[in-house]
Amino acid sequence: MRKPLLMAAALLISAVAFGQKKELKEIEKQIRKGDLTSAQSGLNAIKGSIEGTEFAPQFYFLEAQANIELTKKNKSLASLQNATAAFAKVKQLEGGKGKYTNQLQSLADEAINFAVGQAQEKYKVKDYKNASIAFEQVYRLSARDTVFLYNAAVVAVEGKDYDKAVKLYSELKDLGYDGAETLYIATNKQTKQDETFADKNQAELMVKAGTHEKARVEKTPSKRADIIKNIAFIYVEQKKVDEAIKAFEDAKKAYPKDANIILAEANVYLQLDNKEKFKQLMQEAAQLDPNNADLHYNIGVINMQQGNILEARKGFEQALKIKPNYADAALNISTTYINEGNSLIEQMNKLGNSKADIAKFEALRDQKDSLFKKGAEVLENYTKANGNVENILEQLKNIYGALGDSANFQRVKKLLGQ
Repeated sequence: MRKPLLMAAALLISAVAFGQKKELKEIEKQIRKGDLTSAQSGLNAIKGSIEGTEFAPQFYFLEAQANIELTKKNKSLASLQNATAAFAKVKQLEGGKGKYTNQLQSLADEAINFAVGQAQEKYKVKDYKNASIAFEQVYRLSARDTVFLYNAAVVAVEGKDYDKAVKLYSELKDLGYDGAETLYIATNKQTKQDETFADKNQAELMVKAGTHEKARVEKTPSKRADIIKNIAFIYVEQKKVDEAIKAFEDAKKAYPKDANIILAEANVYLQLDNKEKFKQLMQEAAQLDPNNADLHYNIGVINMQQGNILEARKGFEQALKIKPNYADAALNISTTYINEGNSLIEQMNKLGNSKADIAKFEALRDQKDSLFKKGAEVLENYTKANGNVENILEQLKNIYGALGDSANFQRVKKLLGQ
């Protein structure tokens, strides 16, 4: 009895396989004719029975094909997502190489072009949710284009879809995505604008042609720290402080010498109004990256906010030493002298009319004027070295006004065109 039963089972399997093959051929024909409704119905009807069979790769290829056609016809991102999922299934079933995997590329190119166009279109109208979906699909269809996964994460944040953004940023972190780029730049002589070229040779050719000048190669910073920072900032936004701090702890273990990660962590503590921890981390970062003018400037800012005038001044002076055209650093050095002088005015106003108080008043006034003059000297030196900057001149004018120095007051007013 056993043989006939086995034979019957084999015949049944053969009949089912023949039926599936026939149905897939019919679906293929419907897609070619553009009868996508019938094709979708056919695919849905056999999906449950096709898993685990030899026809599964063909099924998912046809599902991808049908959804690409629907995507083009209806401009549907949902169909694009279905196509992307079907693409992934074909590759998984064929181990990344096989008859249907090899046929995917032309379909993928169509889908990618549509996805890029949709991403740009949706972003322009601030439809960040769908822009993020479209950017992500470009990456899913072409895993080498990791920048699109990064774009999807950035746009998800803009759309306040924080859960999705964390998921995408975490994927980028796990991939080890760096995001640094090499740019080939030359300045257009006519417009004075920098322009980017495909390679170094092209930039140099434009200089030889006489239309451009200053050909150079520049590298954009790594986005690695930004990714970790953004994960942490999203956690802060979601009030998930412990997760944010853990994100930075993990990052520092992985990249212990990356000052940008410590900087990003410091900014989280600043958002949490923990200024002591912020200052401590800024100093750690400054030790790792001692020639970073912005680091020293920010250390100065937080010290000034906390009333530590001398420490603030040191930070601003170091920033200006590293970057001699740092206008805000010069302005704030001057401000530390003004603030120190203003604190003496408060003492002066508390004094009475006794002989001792009058003598003390005059001593404090001279000390205050000396501090104001130091503040003016910083700005005068900056202007000599870097030319006229409006904010610098405005503060300089105000200092001379407070000192009663009418000659210099009028001189600076003229420089301001007043």
